[in-house]
Amino acid sequence: MSSFPAVLQSEWTKIRSVASTLWTLAAAALVTVGISSLICVFINSSFEDMPPQEQATFDPTLASFAGMSLGQLAMIVFGVLVVGTEYSSGMIRTSLAAVPRRGSFLAGKLLVATGLALAVGLITSFASFFLGQAILGDRSIAISEPNVLRAVFGAGLYMGMLALFSMGVATMLRSSMLSLGILMPFFLLVSNILGAVPATRKVAQYFPDQAGSKVMQVIPGAMGSEKVPYGPWGGFGIMALWVLAAVLGGYLVLRKRDA
Repeated sequence: MSSFPAVLQSEWTKIRSVASTLWTLAAAALVTVGISSLICVFINSSFEDMPPQEQATFDPTLASFAGMSLGQLAMIVFGVLVVGTEYSSGMIRTSLAAVPRRGSFLAGKLLVATGLALAVGLITSFASFFLGQAILGDRSIAISEPNVLRAVFGAGLYMGMLALFSMGVATMLRSSMLSLGILMPFFLLVSNILGAVPATRKVAQYFPDQAGSKVMQVIPGAMGSEKVPYGPWGGFGIMALWVLAAVLGGYLVLRKRDA
């Protein structure tokens, strides 16, 4: 079995036969939509108490994606498990015996898993947006307004790229535990803390999550956030460079090291 369509079919079979990977995708969608809706309820009820600067720069589109800060962690787990499970179970040896061309093996795995993550990401972003706008009521915005559709599509792309980045890192490290031990604290704490400290903010704004998430903003400097020296697609391009580096690193490790 070495043809590329057969590789894609085998990777699809692996993913859908492992319950934990599918559950993490479902968790990413449910957590994002659920928490985003709760935050929109809170914003709608306390909008008049917000500082004038935050009211003036209120971005209803970005508010409907507020839960993605936690939902993205489930997407990271999905990306890590897709790769790391094969190493922890020892199945990687069987997989590479069936597909000796390691570039084809990795490309098939990343293509199938990223396509699935992207589909779930887009469903999640549209569901979060429409539910959030329904909750915000008079403070909502229509998807036909300038840059709103870009932000909604961008939110789905962001989740797909985050899963791909996690797969690249897991391929380099060849361990689910080690990958999660690095990625989860980084995206949950380190990036946010460094982004909030003035001395490190200018460096943190180029981290993959902080740069990539700008594609979800419609209003620059939304809700009192810091302005950055790049636009929405510029930030997404910075994230794409991080993803490219992770995937290339994973390919080099897979090519050079024994299973």
